Amino acid sequence: MALALETLALLSIILLLNVAALVLYFVDKRAARMKRSRIPERTLLLMALVAPFGALAGMRLFRHKTRKTKFLLVYLFLALHLLLVLYVMLPMLGGQFEELLSSLISLPFMM
Repeated sequence: MALALETLALLSIILLLNVAALVLYFVDKRAARMKRSRIPERTLLLMALVAPFGALAGMRLFRHKTRKTKFLLVYLFLALHLLLVLYVMLPMLGGQFEELLSSLISLPFMM
């Protein structure tokens, strides 16, 4: 199944935003270590809202902002993005999703 040009463009934008978020977390961590001017937390959180995969990767890879309570929002943003993807994908999957779900529910370890 070939991806439509619009879908490919959207996926490219999402990928670029997530890479940008990852880079921002790296730059801020480096600035913190070098005692230089930092990226505002508001900017980091805004990027996390737009690109939670890159933000979470940056937090984990660079061990940055992992102890700050407000950065737990990144996990919420990630969950919201996953729910949005699921919501968009469900109509495309049609009956296949129900089959997959029923097969998962009937697995022995789920009982």
